[in-house]
Amino acid sequence: MKVSQWMAGICLLGTLGVAQAEARPDPDLARNLAATCANCHGTNGRAVQSAGNEELAGVPKDKLMQKLRDFRSGAKPATIMHQISKGYTEAQLELVAAYFAAQK
Repeated sequence: MKVSQWMAGICLLGTLGVAQAEARPDPDLARNLAATCANCHGTNGRAVQSAGNEELAGVPKDKLMQKLRDFRSGAKPATIMHQISKGYTEAQLELVAAYFAAQK
């Protein structure tokens, strides 16, 4: 019995390193996710004004998140954003919104 408890403890300790390795966020993930938005909203959220698309750079994160949630739920009408927003998890949308909010 003591050997199996000892082995269980060793196995548990071995998984700590794996959990920590997975917990490290990719520093480029937010930028990579936001790159999808560049076609319509410009590089780093700086839209070409003549295109008529909204600029995302510098918009507060909470405001962007509300719009993204509204697109996803269908509360805000859109041509394509309702579909695009459904392709991301809530955590990914948070990263994208934070990325654009940080662009000045």
